[in-house]
Amino acid sequence: MYESSEFIEKVVELKRVIKVVKGGKRLKLYACVVVGDGQGSIGVGHAKSAEVAAAIKKATLKAKKSMVKVDVTEGTILHPAKGKFSASHVFMKPAMTGTGLIASSPVRAVCEAVGIKNILTKSLGSNNPTNLACATINALKSVRSIAMVAEMRNKPIEYFRRKKKNEVASDTEEKPDRQDQEA
Repeated sequence: MYESSEFIEKVVELKRVIKVVKGGKRLKLYACVVVGDGQGSIGVGHAKSAEVAAAIKKATLKAKKSMVKVDVTEGTILHPAKGKFSASHVFMKPAMTGTGLIASSPVRAVCEAVGIKNILTKSLGSNNPTNLACATINALKSVRSIAMVAEMRNKPIEYFRRKKKNEVASDTEEKPDRQDQEA
């Protein structure tokens, strides 16, 4: 299927779970793993086993099977996004180059695995690591690409790219004017 070297694997949560049965208590280990390729594909999987290594391996295989493609541009997302899973909510905003990952541990693991380098996030509601990872993936799935927005609005793709370039050009033109006024 896939070689493990081409994927970024992050363990989001590892904990002991105990099931009480007639004869006593059964101990197992629960693992939640995020797998990504650093190019926009991401998956999350969770599994239980009697041993740590077996639980992580099973969770990694499930994560690889559940991978989805999300839109990541220039190390960030194109627009703010909200994600929800169970009682966990995640709000994500794009950030300028050099900002870094401002995120909690589960959200950071997902962002690093998908290839995001600059983003601002806020997690609200439940702080269960598994639910936060799934909420983050839901937020990333809701991000629309420039091509999709252009198709929905019946505009050419260049319209949106030109608009961004014009804003950058107007910002650089305004700075010398302000310096001239101060002098």
